[in-house]
Amino acid sequence: MGILKTLLQAVTWWNGGTLNTLLYTRRHGQKVGEDAQGNTFYQTKDGKRRWVIYNGEAEASRVDPDWHGWLHHTWKEPPTERPLTHRAWEKPHVENLTGTALAYAPAGSIRREKPAERADYEAWSPE
Repeated sequence: MGILKTLLQAVTWWNGGTLNTLLYTRRHGQKVGEDAQGNTFYQTKDGKRRWVIYNGEAEASRVDPDWHGWLHHTWKEPPTERPLTHRAWEKPHVENLTGTALAYAPAGSIRREKPAERADYEAWSPE
């Protein structure tokens, strides 16, 4: 299994980091922390550059809002040092589900297993 993962990383850019990114990370990176999905966050020793190596598919919506703010220099301290306070009404972070079976489908959508019955609609049929 380890050989397959290494091979996938060597020939694909969407599974974890590329070879250059991993080499740069090893040489200049300083690990800052990980999020709940297993993504690992790094910065240079001077703190000017920040990046993420995804655990699996490289999809930007998989980064939690806490880490997103740190990556984009919105705040200096990472969530591991200074966690954000969350309100009771805030929903937990969910990645973008567009194009998946879990994507939102409104009532009456043909993507739902059983479309909702509509009393205000009558299908047209030619005479």
